[in-house]
Amino acid sequence: MASGSMASSGAGTPCTAVWLVTTAAHLSVNYWATHNVSLSYIAQPLTDWSPYIMLEGFLDLSLLGYIGVTLVLTHITIASVTIFLHRYQAHNALTLHPLVSHFFRFWLWLTTGMVTKEWVAVHRKHHAKCETTEDPHSPQVQGIWKVLFGGVGLYRAATRDAETVDHYGKGTPDDWLERNVYSPAPHLGVLTMAAIDVLLFGPAGMVIFAVQMVWIPFWAAGVINGLGHFWGYRNFETTDASRNLSPIGILIG
Repeated sequence: MASGSMASSGAGTPCTAVWLVTTAAHLSVNYWATHNVSLSYIAQPLTDWSPYIMLEGFLDLSLLGYIGVTLVLTHITIASVTIFLHRYQAHNALTLHPLVSHFFRFWLWLTTGMVTKEWVAVHRKHHAKCETTEDPHSPQVQGIWKVLFGGVGLYRAATRDAETVDHYGKGTPDDWLERNVYSPAPHLGVLTMAAIDVLLFGPAGMVIFAVQMVWIPFWAAGVINGLGHFWGYRNFETTDASRNLSPIGILIG
């Protein structure tokens, strides 16, 4: 009996929605016809703008322009991770103006969906337990391929450990925005970024968005955490397996 009532109520919802939409459309047409307003007049602005927005976006760039925009956007994300999450939040190695700090936090919400407290906690635990079985992402323990191509999965698994997040995530932002927007709704930021990319760049925006979404999972969670603790050279010995990948840094985040 219970399952039968659920099925009937579930089926009724779409029917009700269809009826409401149909009725609203019917009333709207009657209204505009009664007031002698042409529907083509109402639709003309949409007709003028929609092909432009959907096929080109507000910004119509060359191929090099789209590549340049992508590199700028992703570099801002890399800088946000390096400056804000890593040096400022995780290690307290520098001080940022509140406006600058919040820009980085907002940008990371848009482009990664990462929660500041979770990232800081995972990184601090990595330093505390480096190259041990408790290290969230050591290639020496997990294997290079698992960290290189599955580093984001290891990160997500570590963030689900409430004890780790509470213990190692102390001192991170805990204001109204963090409690009500950034932490509880990380996917909202990513969806907002997707909408912005498509509106600005049209179909190319979907490609730009895709690159933005894989940038940190591959370069940070994969290459830095993986190769950076597995392959390369070092100028002096340390207690962990960290390495330098290249002695030349042309553009560093």
